[in-house]
Amino acid sequence: MRIVFAGTPEVAVPSLQALLDSPSHEVVGVITRPDAVSGRGRKVVRSPIGVLADEHGLEVITPRRMSEPDVAETLRRWAPDCAAVVAYGGLVPEDLLALPTHGWINLHFSVLPAWRGAAPVQAAIAAGDEVTGASTFRLEKGLDTGPVYGILTETIRPTDTSGDLLARLADAGAGLLVNTLDGIEAGGLIPEPQPAAGVSHAPKVEVEDARIRWDLPAHIIDRLIRAYTPAPGAWTSLDDARIKVGPVRPVAEDDASLPESVRAEPLPAGAIAVTKKAVFVGTGSTPVKLGTVQPPGKKPMPAADWARGARLTDGTVLG
Repeated sequence: MRIVFAGTPEVAVPSLQALLDSPSHEVVGVITRPDAVSGRGRKVVRSPIGVLADEHGLEVITPRRMSEPDVAETLRRWAPDCAAVVAYGGLVPEDLLALPTHGWINLHFSVLPAWRGAAPVQAAIAAGDEVTGASTFRLEKGLDTGPVYGILTETIRPTDTSGDLLARLADAGAGLLVNTLDGIEAGGLIPEPQPAAGVSHAPKVEVEDARIRWDLPAHIIDRLIRAYTPAPGAWTSLDDARIKVGPVRPVAEDDASLPESVRAEPLPAGAIAVTKKAVFVGTGSTPVKLGTVQPPGKKPMPAADWARGARLTDGTVLG
């Protein structure tokens, strides 16, 4: 089939590559988000999908909005049998949905109807789900409400960050997307309406959502930090500085690695206890051991190194 691919970030790259490698499909054009200013040098950067498309000599358009008239004109010229969408980052207007013969097929990183929306992987980890997955479905007017062609499942591991989990789903999902398009081309794959039960939503994660509330139980803090790693990055504050915090490890109150003072009297929420090799923070339940910490303008470093450099002492309070 003649395929138009719409996608933007690194997580979409395995799917575009799988389509380029498929003997059954021809990628006739790519839609990605406009080049963006990024990094401390404020350089203009091409999206990962744009870079891959350029390497293969594909025609690429980068509209600010899909509703721009040139998008419809280009789609008609490309004459696709189907459009594949993976983490594009923009809405497809209703008048464009019918342009490809077989519509727009979206690869979404959850088992629909669970976690419809922009951040399904973050939401699944934050909620403590044990299993998630990916779905291919046909786009319609509603947000992630269209009929489903296929699903796969993936276990969420106890130490998974959203980056870890999304990388596995991106690789597995690329195969699911190609298989779905193969089935559509063969004519035997019929999508099934999503069930009415089990609907949940995963809106875009804002920076303020990733602020650590040390008064929450340790296992909730652990989930939230992993959910927001690497993006947007869980954070806390020390004085007026915003500090990013990597994944932590909940510690039992009688754990031998804890200082004797902490085992004798629990740490208040947000208060730290420092040893030569570790930094512990009090929560709404048991303490957590910090992993990596990233102060403003610096690279991530082991928490113990950060504490030594900042000359932190027991009783310092974060948040």
